[in-house]
Amino acid sequence: MIDVVEQIGRIGIIPVVTIEDAKDAVPLGRALLAGNLPCAEITFRTAAATAAIRNMSEALPDMLVGAGTVLTVEQAKQAQVAGAKFIVTPGFDAAVVGWCLANDMPITPGVMTPTDINQALAKGLTLLKFFPAEAAGGVKALQVIGGPYVGVKFIPTGGISAVNLADYLRLPMVHACGGSFMVNKKTIADGDFATIAQLAQTAVDIVKSVRSES
Repeated sequence: MIDVVEQIGRIGIIPVVTIEDAKDAVPLGRALLAGNLPCAEITFRTAAATAAIRNMSEALPDMLVGAGTVLTVEQAKQAQVAGAKFIVTPGFDAAVVGWCLANDMPITPGVMTPTDINQALAKGLTLLKFFPAEAAGGVKALQVIGGPYVGVKFIPTGGISAVNLADYLRLPMVHACGGSFMVNKKTIADGDFATIAQLAQTAVDIVKSVRSES
């Protein structure tokens, strides 16, 4: 679990992917690798999620593949069997969190308020998804909400773009960011993987630029 958390921290930006057709998973993964971004969070927003996770995990062992928008324990089980290395949820679900902890599956639950954070801390979790980041007030809100929670790290997700990515990454409580701007659903469906590779490299360059400041 610690190894996965460290990998995410090193990468700095997690592509949040919605795939309509599982056959696109492998070329998408190759495009992300070409852009030096060896990570993907495949969301359970479509029926293709489980197969997409399996396809990418089996074909591209260098990719850190996780499952996002996990709403139920059953989805968490499906993701694990398919090869997912981490689980992300939009909110705090005690049943999903409990199952993941019992099965050594790294889990990053979504939080938006101090009450949400307290619930996560009660389960021993200190890496949390701040969602929906921009709609919840953006960088300023995360500074204020996260301020009292020394030792807690966040992965802001929701409204993250190439324009504001650096602003989030500069916050000391931010472990990494989640974003879909480099893996637009239409771009994937159109098979424009060259553009995805370019956008992935852009995101990686932003992460490197921010980290070189410190």
